[in-house]
Amino acid sequence: MNSSGVTLQISLAPSDYRHARELLPHQLQTWRGQVDEVLLTVDFHRSSGRFSARWNEGKDKILPLAHAQAGARVVTVDYGADTMARVAAEFFGGRPIPAKEFRGGPYYSYFFGLHESRHRHVLHADSDMFFGGGSPHWIAEAIAYMEAHPEVLFTAPLPGPPTADGRLHSQQASAEPGAIHGHRFDTMSTRLFLVDRARIHSAIGALTPHRPPRWRDNLKAALEGNPAQDLPEHLFTDAMRRRGLMRREFLGAAPGMWSLHPPYRGEDFYQKLPTLIQRVEQGDVPEAQRGDHDINASMVDWSEPQAALAKSRWWKRLLSQS
Repeated sequence: MNSSGVTLQISLAPSDYRHARELLPHQLQTWRGQVDEVLLTVDFHRSSGRFSARWNEGKDKILPLAHAQAGARVVTVDYGADTMARVAAEFFGGRPIPAKEFRGGPYYSYFFGLHESRHRHVLHADSDMFFGGGSPHWIAEAIAYMEAHPEVLFTAPLPGPPTADGRLHSQQASAEPGAIHGHRFDTMSTRLFLVDRARIHSAIGALTPHRPPRWRDNLKAALEGNPAQDLPEHLFTDAMRRRGLMRREFLGAAPGMWSLHPPYRGEDFYQKLPTLIQRVEQGDVPEAQRGDHDINASMVDWSEPQAALAKSRWWKRLLSQS
C-alpha cells in the first residue's frame, strides 16, 4: 500500500452493463485528473434476487467494457481461499468474509476492492453514480480536511445538487458549522466514499460479520438462498457510533462536487441516460431535484420499475406459493 496517492476504485458486475456503458466514461472523466490509479473490479459471483437482474445481458460484455477504459487496471474479484484469507486478515481479524449480504448484494467485493487498491486513500464508487460540479480539486480538499479531523472516517461529495440554503431534503444530517454545503452523518454508505485505509485499522480495527437484526431479513436470505449477513455499511455504522466517528459529505470550493444515484432501473431511465449524464455535468437540474441524493420523478419517470418492484416483493411471492 503506497502511503501517498489516491486510487479510484469502481465496482462492476454483469448486471451493471447497460448503465455502465454510459456512466463509466462519465465517472472516469470526472475523477481521472485527481487520482493516481483507476481500478475497475469486476465481480462474476452471481447471487439470487434483484442483484442478479440482467446478468445474462452483461456477462460477456462487462469485462470488455472495463478493458476498453484507457489507463484503467482491471481485476476480476478473486474468491479463491488464499485471497479471501488475506482480505479477511486485513479487515476482519481473520474472520471469514461472507460473499454476499442477505439481499444478494455485494459484500466481499467491497473489501476486495479496498485490498487490491495500490494507494492508502481510496475513492470507491458504485457503477451507477452520477457526478456534478466537476471540481478538479475536490479530493485534495477532502484529504486535507480528513487529516485535520481524525473523527472523520469517510467522506464523499455533496449528496444531490446543492440547494440555495444548503439544506438536504432527502437525508438527515448535522450541518457543519461555518460550511453551508457541509454535512456530517453517523452512518456509512457503500455507494460512494473516500477513505484512508490506515484510518480504518487505527480507528475501528477488525470488523465482525453478523446476521441481520430483523427476522424478516433472515427469512428473506433463507428463501432466496443468500447468506444471512447484514450489510457491510451497517458494520461500519455500528463501529463508527461506538467510537464517535462520522462521515462527512460536502460540496467544496466552486464549482464543487456533488453526486446523484438512480434508485431504480427502468426503460425511461435507460432511454434518458445519455441526456441525464449531460444534464448532470452541466448542472441542468430542476429545482425539485436539488437537495435530493436520489434521482427523483422530476427527472425520470419511475412508475414502471416501482410497479415491478412492488409485484416482486419476496413476501408476496411467498404468500402466492402458500
